[in-house]
Amino acid sequence: MLRLVKFLVVLIIVAAVSVFAAYRYWESRLEVPIAVEEETLYEVPRGAGYNRVVTDLTARGVIGDEWAFRLLTRLEPEAIPQLRAGEYMLEPGMSGRELIELLGSDRVVTYPLTIPEGWTFRQMRARLDAAPKLENLTQGLSDEEVMALLEREGRHPEGWFFPDTYRYHKGMSDLDILRQALARMEQVLDEVWEARSDDLTIETPYEALIMASLIERETGAPEERREIAGVFKRRMERGMRLQTDPTVIYGMGERYAGRITRADLQEATPYNTYVIAGMPPTPIAMPGRASLEAAVDPLPGDTLYFVSRGDGTHHFSRTLREHNNAVNRYIRNR
Repeated sequence: MLRLVKFLVVLIIVAAVSVFAAYRYWESRLEVPIAVEEETLYEVPRGAGYNRVVTDLTARGVIGDEWAFRLLTRLEPEAIPQLRAGEYMLEPGMSGRELIELLGSDRVVTYPLTIPEGWTFRQMRARLDAAPKLENLTQGLSDEEVMALLEREGRHPEGWFFPDTYRYHKGMSDLDILRQALARMEQVLDEVWEARSDDLTIETPYEALIMASLIERETGAPEERREIAGVFKRRMERGMRLQTDPTVIYGMGERYAGRITRADLQEATPYNTYVIAGMPPTPIAMPGRASLEAAVDPLPGDTLYFVSRGDGTHHFSRTLREHNNAVNRYIRNR
């Protein structure tokens, strides 16, 4: 009887050692570095499950022990993450376990998409159309249809998308970027409007958005934005027309070919501030935060005119005579 007990004990020990050794061997196969010699892009397709991805990685030669990864579902099911669709960068030296962890993380490969300040909605849509690996759901749709998809039906799109650099990953769409930019502009506009000066000619946040778009298109010099806002404010208070060239250009649409003629200045479009009183009916571009802040906090003063010096800055004048002299100096002589 004693011999039988000893035999069973030995048998149990041998079995335990064997199981432990097998377990350690299985674990070691998961820790083997994946077979990539340089950074390699790998995509998890939408709807792909764990077993499908493991089979694909094996077929590509990235991992070599498919059985070990399949066994993971039985021995450590809690270690298997919910895989996320998208592109991932596989790094040389990473283990199989690290690879599986990566494919269930939010560390997807992203791409930048920059919308510059002062661009129009038409330019933004063109950039979205051309963005690589960004699904296009709005191509061929009218602006009105796009705004309806964004749940802003009836709103003119110009100016309502915040210019910035956005990041996206494969599987995202142009509507995702548009929603982000729209929400950001609405948030920034609310913040800026809450901090507005008391003495303003404009009366609503939307008027601030329109004014900011004029400022954005008139200058890229940060130190001039509030002064240009001040000029526009004083001209409106005096019943003077704003007479800002960017509104003429916007009103011309695709006819604009790089220059404005006298006839263009006299053409009656809804946006031509040489012809209409006050501001145009909608923004003419996407303003950045600095232009929005200038629109609600104009610089006090007595200047009523400005003209481009040709170097990105402007000469500001108090009187029409001074302004005409500046025009002769900076425009006609040039």
